[in-house]
Amino acid sequence: MALGLGLMLGLLAGVLTAGAGPAAADFSGVDYTLTNQSGKDFSGQDLANTSFAGASGRQADFSSANLHGAILTQAAFPEASFAGADLSGVLMDKVDFSGADFSGANLSDVIAAGSNFSGATVTDADFSGALLDRVDQRLLCRDAEGTHPVTGADTRLSLGC
Repeated sequence: MALGLGLMLGLLAGVLTAGAGPAAADFSGVDYTLTNQSGKDFSGQDLANTSFAGASGRQADFSSANLHGAILTQAAFPEASFAGADLSGVLMDKVDFSGADFSGANLSDVIAAGSNFSGATVTDADFSGALLDRVDQRLLCRDAEGTHPVTGADTRLSLGC
């Protein structure tokens, strides 16, 4: 038994000294429908194709998360951070994003009809191909500036300002 424990400890030491950092958890495809995720930390997580339909996520942190293809319809994410997140292809109709931070986020090809973006920050965000209400588009254009760091899209141009 001691030899087995020693071997295990040796292997563990090798893994720990190999320089590999902790891997981000993969929550892709998880169903968070109608749940309360307020204040939760999802930063850097793989949440592709998940459902947050009808969920509450006040001040949740989705910074640098992969939410590609997720469903956020009829949810509430006021004051949440989506900074640097991949929201491409997300269905986000009728969502409260008031005061949310989308700095450097990729929102290309989102469907966001009926959503509330009042007070949202969109510096360096990419909205290429996004479907937004005209009122939201005009509101976002007032403070839009910068260029998305990955896609190179000009924020104002991607919004059609």
